[in-house]
Amino acid sequence: MSAVVEQALALWGLSGARYALVAARENALYRVTANGVSHALRLHRKGYRSDQELWSELELMSAVARGGIQVPDPIPSTSGRMLHVIDGIQVDVLTWLQGGTVAEALARATGAERVAIFRQVGCRMARMHDVTDAWPLPGGFMRCAWDRAGLLGDAPLWDRFWANPALDDKDRALFLAFRDRANTVLEQSQDSLDYGLIHADLVSLNMMVDEGQVRFIDFDDSGFGFRIFDIATALFKHSSEPDYTALQSALLDGYASVRPLDLAALDLFLALRAATYVGWNITRLAEDGAAARNDRFICEARRLARNYLSRSQQS
Repeated sequence: MSAVVEQALALWGLSGARYALVAARENALYRVTANGVSHALRLHRKGYRSDQELWSELELMSAVARGGIQVPDPIPSTSGRMLHVIDGIQVDVLTWLQGGTVAEALARATGAERVAIFRQVGCRMARMHDVTDAWPLPGGFMRCAWDRAGLLGDAPLWDRFWANPALDDKDRALFLAFRDRANTVLEQSQDSLDYGLIHADLVSLNMMVDEGQVRFIDFDDSGFGFRIFDIATALFKHSSEPDYTALQSALLDGYASVRPLDLAALDLFLALRAATYVGWNITRLAEDGAAARNDRFICEARRLARNYLSRSQQS
């Protein structure tokens, strides 16, 4: 992979810069340092996104950055292009954001500090949605859609959660019942839900904190979707924490201080977010630790789907 990195550095006029691999999750991320300035070099996994989709992601990030939201800003190569393909690998370079993750900040924060972080997350998220609403899409813009089909259709973006091979008959029946009910509710209400460009993966590892300022990273799964899906994503993995109620209130208050917010579908989208992880893990079951992760995902989705169906039947 070092040969690809070296060729990429040359394309961006960074030959001879120091670089180190800092993350190898969905993409390989390198920190590149030249003349005391750091950049983020991304090598994208093959086959996940087309060149057009990645160009669109970079255009979106650039628009969000211009709108005053602190996100990694794409840096053009010396030829003026934001995306290159080297030996079949798509590569781009972004500005490097300082700071630690929100997950790290929450781990060492007091109760009041945790609440303040979540309020700021809500404010930033709402501002990002404002910016993308005002942005005229460039010709050829193409990103995935976290719409009803993308969440519940025959081929969801993150796979068929109801077909996870670890499900027993009882859980499979529960998830199919939840899918049917969620599909019906969304079909009836989707036109009234706030819909537009979203990040779609605002978990605490994809948000940074530096000098008290929250910043968003990793727009890999960004696309069109329901704005409440962004909210559910930011809340979901904290739902079992003792101060969850305070964290949820802070995020929602922060969001509502910037733009209107309809919370009627929040329980549904928390359950949908949980279900997507059950689908996402299907193709990763051979990884180390995947079985335990799968059990955790199924347990959380079971709890939220069951609770949603129970409340839905009572209303």
